[in-house]
Amino acid sequence: MRIESAVALVSGGASGLGLATVRRLLDGGARVHVLDLPSAREGFATLGLGPRAAFHAVDVTNQAEVRAAVAAAAEDGAVRVAVGCAGVATPAKLVADGAPLDFDAFMRVVAVNLGGVVNLAAAAAAVMRSNDAVDGERGVIVNTASVAAYEGQIGQIAYAASKAGVVGYTLPAARELARDLIRVVTVAPGLFETPMMAGFDDRVREALASKALHPGRLGMPEEFAALVEHVIENPYLNGETIRLDGAVRLEPR
Repeated sequence: MRIESAVALVSGGASGLGLATVRRLLDGGARVHVLDLPSAREGFATLGLGPRAAFHAVDVTNQAEVRAAVAAAAEDGAVRVAVGCAGVATPAKLVADGAPLDFDAFMRVVAVNLGGVVNLAAAAAAVMRSNDAVDGERGVIVNTASVAAYEGQIGQIAYAASKAGVVGYTLPAARELARDLIRVVTVAPGLFETPMMAGFDDRVREALASKALHPGRLGMPEEFAALVEHVIENPYLNGETIRLDGAVRLEPR
């Protein structure tokens, strides 16, 4: 899939991995529509991304809002790329201080991390399937999971479950959309330098960085964005989840 002149959607695109992806796509010549919470609008306006970047105030768990943003993007041209980066990492245990898991809090994480990814993919695929095929493709959907999908740690009940759901949905989605010439691929990042990570003190950050075997550091958002770019441009990548983690394997704690 050619990035130049394509219309792309990026959820969670106002910060972290999503913002790095937005910048990479803009550098490649795409027109990018960012879906993020209303609270991110003011900060997004200060980023200086230029006229090819548009912001849509959206809760990814709201079907009507996502569909409206996708429809607005489609007015800008053929939507050929959708990247789901929106997510939350709310801690959760089955039993904490003797009390059972807060089920509503658990479901909120699942709704954002899994439901939001599927919500965007469904809305995007519905418009992509009407695109004219270019080089045998109509569109590419890229999802964000996590290595926690495979090695969720204590306290990651909700996060790990939601990310495992993203991994599990990838192949069935790719099989379904193959008839429409749309690919579906997921990236499972490890420990990355993101705003969430910036909230930890230096000792915690150093301990986390040392978990990667090589290179022994946190991943950079630009490295995530580079992989997303490759996924978009490589037509033989489909139905797969790719770990991007410096060979890290998370221990229980």
